[in-house]
Amino acid sequence: MKFVKMHGCGNDYIVIPALRERIPNPSDLARTLCRRHFGIGGDGIIVIGPSLAADFKMEIYNPDGSAAQMCGNGLRCAARLVYEQNLLSSPRRSFRVESGGIIRSAALLFDGKNIRAVRVNMGKPQLTASRIPVRSDSETVIGVPLFVSGQTYSITCVSMGNPHCVIFTDDVSRIDLNAIGPALEHHSMFPERTNVEFVQIVHPALFKMRVWERGVGETLACGTGCCAALAAGVLQHFTRRECRAALPGGTLNLFWDEETGDLSLTGPAETVFEGEISL
Repeated sequence: MKFVKMHGCGNDYIVIPALRERIPNPSDLARTLCRRHFGIGGDGIIVIGPSLAADFKMEIYNPDGSAAQMCGNGLRCAARLVYEQNLLSSPRRSFRVESGGIIRSAALLFDGKNIRAVRVNMGKPQLTASRIPVRSDSETVIGVPLFVSGQTYSITCVSMGNPHCVIFTDDVSRIDLNAIGPALEHHSMFPERTNVEFVQIVHPALFKMRVWERGVGETLACGTGCCAALAAGVLQHFTRRECRAALPGGTLNLFWDEETGDLSLTGPAETVFEGEISL
């Protein structure tokens, strides 16, 4: 099986082009390949397959074998690989991508002949509690107190095709994410678990963020998490609608269009190496 190791701001994936073949047991494959000392290593695997509704389908599997509905960094990587390997019947620089039953658009941005970034339309943030999902007596969860592990956090819950719990803090470097991340991910308030973002506002056009990803752990970046953080920041008047997110792995650019309601994400997608492995 051929694969390409790619990353978006350090959020790394094993991307498998499978438009003309079937990958058996992708959940088991993710558990095997994502082990950093015994496999290839990665924050997940992405299987690129055919779609009846879009240019191609992207399936994402976490290192624990669970499926993820959406991934902004992974989507950018998949779009770049499809372009560079000319996997579609006709060449193009923009794509419609199906993931988790949702269709998103991605466009390659060039400096001359070189790809400098990929922009993804991540759609409209979902704030209705039952559709995120999050257990709540209120229709939305914005700045709601939650007591976890001996401390009360003010949480804002957003779905970007996957659930997010956003917490604003004065200093992200002081958060013991390995301790609080699992406690929040598995809290009974979140029936499908949740991704967790700790966000520090630098100024209205820039925030720092650390993320605990559901089924993964702490990662160097999370595209959907940045989008959820921007939505939460705008709703609480902390950020502008156009903002940069500074993550341990790099910087992503975000824009929440007030007219359309869509949120776009722009950032790098880089190839690390290509390889082949026997299944």
